[in-house]
Amino acid sequence: MSNTNDLLPLSRPRALSPALLALLIQIAAWLPTLMLAWSGIPVLTAILTQGLLALLLARMLGMPGWWQLINLVFSPLAWLLAGSNIDPRWFLAGFLALAATSLGSLRSRVPLYLSSEHAIDAIAERLPKRPGIRVMDLGCGLGGLLSGLAKRRPDCELNGVEMAPLNWLVSRLRLGKRAHFGSLWQIDLGQYDVVYAYLSPAPMTRLWQKIQNEMRPGSLFISNSFAIPGVEPDETVELDDFNRSRLLLWRR
Repeated sequence: MSNTNDLLPLSRPRALSPALLALLIQIAAWLPTLMLAWSGIPVLTAILTQGLLALLLARMLGMPGWWQLINLVFSPLAWLLAGSNIDPRWFLAGFLALAATSLGSLRSRVPLYLSSEHAIDAIAERLPKRPGIRVMDLGCGLGGLLSGLAKRRPDCELNGVEMAPLNWLVSRLRLGKRAHFGSLWQIDLGQYDVVYAYLSPAPMTRLWQKIQNEMRPGSLFISNSFAIPGVEPDETVELDDFNRSRLLLWRR
């Protein structure tokens, strides 16, 4: 049986941030839904239809699994909340929390992506077997990758850097001093044997230049999902996870 991507293979617009792409998907999903609404279908049916259309578009455009979920539930939740008596201060708190997790992405164009357990397992298997390997997670988010690697490879020296304040605070609580607050561009990659990144298409060309300038021969760079334009990876690992992601590996 054909899957969604077989029916209509689309490529994700690389220049768009996930938030902007999600907004465009919501608008695109509402256009046919409004036509159905004008034909007389119930409001709830129209809203649920819009959510399903948004999910389908997000899936075809290859958005991560949690962005697909956001597209699915956005309009139904907005409709439910519009008729509720929820204190507006809760919406303000939610906005402030979102801002705290996204401030870094405004400048870096790198949203929060969460590495799956499948990704952690695959990376742990490919780390050099000798003890004392130094690993850097560029944009460590909530610290999930490093926390998982610490359980699988306690012999490694694990570090991460994160510039979104709330994300860094969470990772700091989980990882202690191994989670550093700041920009990935301030990190000397020459200090590490393995560098991991789950970023976005935007910084990959510049990051590759930094890798070539700083990483030592024999070191390993791993990118989750996002390729380096014009540079073929030495290995590609397809991950059977919710995001349908893959690991791209370059050996120096």
